[in-house]
Amino acid sequence: PRPRSLLRAVPLAHTEVGVRGTRPPLVLLHGLFGNHGNFQTVAKALVQRGGGQVLTMDARNHGSSPHSPLMTFEAMSLDVQHLLAHLGIPKCILVGHSMGGKTAMVLALQRPDLVERLISVDIGPTPTTLISEFSAYIAAMKSVVIPAGLSRSAARQLADTQLSSMVQHPQVRQFLLTNLVELEGRYVWRVNLDAISHHMEDIMSFPVFHEPYPGPALFLGGSNSPYISSTDYPEIQRLFPKADVRFIEGAGHIVHQDKFEEFVTAVLNFLPPP
Repeated sequence: PRPRSLLRAVPLAHTEVGVRGTRPPLVLLHGLFGNHGNFQTVAKALVQRGGGQVLTMDARNHGSSPHSPLMTFEAMSLDVQHLLAHLGIPKCILVGHSMGGKTAMVLALQRPDLVERLISVDIGPTPTTLISEFSAYIAAMKSVVIPAGLSRSAARQLADTQLSSMVQHPQVRQFLLTNLVELEGRYVWRVNLDAISHHMEDIMSFPVFHEPYPGPALFLGGSNSPYISSTDYPEIQRLFPKADVRFIEGAGHIVHQDKFEEFVTAVLNFLPPP
């Protein structure tokens, strides 16, 4: 294992919606290649309908957060812990999607005192087998070449065409393209592809824990997604004995996008009264 001294928190870019109430703030954590914008409409809907405060943030090496060569769940958990301390939040309710769900679980297992309850969206505390798929996305993104001086729409179109040979699904390409930004006249990926590809094994696996998380937990999967299956149940049961596993009918992996209304309702139903 790496020496602990290398484990330093980075200050995460974040947004706050709503006003802190009696209920602990909700903290929403996005997935791999995402950013806080993935949960922005969800955050607004949760505040409108449920009150309280909702935070969204960019994980390290994503969105507007700083880049770091280290990309483990321990590191990402520490980042969130530092932000909570910085904002004076003694306890929160964590909602994480995919990679963010794993970060949320790790944080809850490491520091149950900070987590009032937990929702993991379409991911379990087990290794993910789709590593080759994500490695292909990285290779595709690294191979994109865009000449300087193109308009944003032309650059996106060109990148889309170049990605299409390795990334078949148009939705996935659109999602990856949200990371294409203009920097001093050049188009670059704002995600740290080197750190992500270097830590792909870490991101796809799940750290070992022996002590369970004692609080309420909800594993909210998409019925059309392979990410949570019955083979995950024993490990969910072991680490999250108070967990409930539910599936939203007709949703794929990005549950909150595929079935927005049902997702918001499921989250609100799981929250303690405000």
